[in-house]
Amino acid sequence: MMTGPEKAVTATADPVHLAESKTTPTLLDRMGGTTGLAYTYLPILVFVLTNSLFGLKGAIGSAIAVAVGLCILRLTRKEPVMPAVSGLFGVAVASYIAYQTGSAKGFFLVGIWASLIKAAIMLFSVLIRWPLVGVLVNLVNSGGPSWRRDKATLFAYDIATLTLFAVFAARFIVQQWLYEASTTGWLAFAKIAMGVPLYGLAAIVGIWAVRRDTKRREMLVGEPQATGAN
Repeated sequence: MMTGPEKAVTATADPVHLAESKTTPTLLDRMGGTTGLAYTYLPILVFVLTNSLFGLKGAIGSAIAVAVGLCILRLTRKEPVMPAVSGLFGVAVASYIAYQTGSAKGFFLVGIWASLIKAAIMLFSVLIRWPLVGVLVNLVNSGGPSWRRDKATLFAYDIATLTLFAVFAARFIVQQWLYEASTTGWLAFAKIAMGVPLYGLAAIVGIWAVRRDTKRREMLVGEPQATGAN
């Protein structure tokens, strides 16, 4: 039979656990929900559509106007404005490159080469035995470098980091091929299709690695306690 304090702990623990499970943010939540996706992809869609109707200058003006409108919308709704501001900055830079190259496909050039750079960083971090996913997770959790001494944990973070490498490498290869083929419409489709779905896959692998790390830590903490008990 449970004592009074034990009942109190159980009564308070379960609702907290349930509340945490209900409020755990999904990948879509982390990207700002459906509105966050609109801030990211709506200017791209507008750019492609208006480019086919009004040409490059019309597409640039329309994309920037939409990005500015999204910023104003967030301000009026008293939502965090930084996602929209960063999106506006990205659209402005992409539009500038498209204008300088005189081609609509230049709008996607920054994202293409950014994917290559990110892929190189991920691969390099694994080769030097500091997988970036593990570094970032333990930096946020103030875990220190001890996780690298556990081969199973290091391997898990290697897999998570290599998954991100594969995502970025695939984005670069496919979109660079479409860029060379000058297919602006398919470039937009590839940018969207290879965005959230692939990042979702990488997130699943990352969560697996973090849970593996957490379990290993719990085992290492429990071993000295078990020895002391004997």
